[in-house]
Amino acid sequence: MNERKDILVYIESNPDGSAVDASLGLLSAASGIAAKRGGRICALVIGGNCADAAASAAKYGAELVIEAEGEEYAVYSTEAYTAGLCRAAEEFNAAVILLCSSLQGQDFGPRAACRLRAGIASDCTSVNVSEDGRIEWTRPSFSGSIQETVACESVPQLATIRAGAFKKGEAGEAGAEYVKLDKLLGLEDIRTKLLEVIRGEGEESVDLAGADILVAGGMGMGGPEGIAELQALADALGGTIAASRAMVDEGWISSAYMVGQSGKTVAPKIYIACGISGAIQHVSGMRDSGLIIAINKDADAPIFKVADYGIVGNVHEILPLLTEAVKSLKA
Repeated sequence: MNERKDILVYIESNPDGSAVDASLGLLSAASGIAAKRGGRICALVIGGNCADAAASAAKYGAELVIEAEGEEYAVYSTEAYTAGLCRAAEEFNAAVILLCSSLQGQDFGPRAACRLRAGIASDCTSVNVSEDGRIEWTRPSFSGSIQETVACESVPQLATIRAGAFKKGEAGEAGAEYVKLDKLLGLEDIRTKLLEVIRGEGEESVDLAGADILVAGGMGMGGPEGIAELQALADALGGTIAASRAMVDEGWISSAYMVGQSGKTVAPKIYIACGISGAIQHVSGMRDSGLIIAINKDADAPIFKVADYGIVGNVHEILPLLTEAVKSLKA
C-alpha cells in the first residue's frame, strides 16, 4: 500500500446546496499541511445535489473532488454521512481528514474516527507541521482559559476546526478531477428518519459563522426591546446580530443567535459586545475575532480584558450614537 499523504476535507453544504464558507476555509488549512508534508488536497461533498458545493471546492483549492450524491444523502443523518466519509477515507487513502467544528462535524466526525480506528483532535483553532512532519493541533481547553497542543499518532487522523479559524482563499481556476462514490446504502438502511424541521422566525437567514461583523448583546440590553438597537447598528455596518446565552435563556432571542461555549463559535473581522459581562463561556466562542469592541457600564467587566477597544457607558445611549455616526460616514 502506498504511504498515506492525501488530505481529505469534508465540505459541508447549506440547505440550498451551496458550500458553507467555513468548510471552504478548511481547504486553506489543508493547503498549509500539504505544503510541508506533500499529498493531494481532496474534497468530499455529500448531499442530494452536490453540484454547487463541488464546483466551489474546486475553485478554492481542491485537486480531487469526491461526490457522494443520492437521495440517501438528501437529508443529513449520522449513519449515511459516516458511511460516505469512511468510504472516501479508505478508498482514497487519506492521511488527514478535516471537518468543521459544526453540529454536523461534531456529530459524525467522532463516529467516523471510531470506525476508522483513528485519533481525533476536536474544536481546533490552528495547526502546525513540525520539521519531522508531525501535525500539531492547537485547541482551547477549560472553556478557553488555556490553549493546548495535541498530536494524533494514528493514520489516518481527524480534526474538527472552529469556524473562522481559517478563511477561504482566493477563488481560482477550477482544474480539479471529479469522481463519484459508488452507492453505499439505500434509504431502507438508514435507521433514523427526520420527520420535520421546525425553525424559528428568521432562523433560515442566521449565519453567524460566515458574518464579517457581529453586533452581540447581553443582559445589559435590558430586555427584548434592546434587540432593535443591536439590529440598527448591525444594519448600518452591514453585519449580523448575535447574543449571549443570558439573552437566550431569558427568551429574548432565538438560540440560533447564541455565541459561546454552548452556542456557536465565531471569528468575524469585527465583534461588538454590547452589555455583555464577558463570562469565560461566552468569551471562548468569540475570542478569535479580528477586532473586539466592548460597551459596558461596568469598567471592571471581564469583557474589557479581551477587548481591543472599550467604551464605558450606558449601552442604550452609546448604540444610537454609533449607529448615527456610521450612517453619517457612509453618507
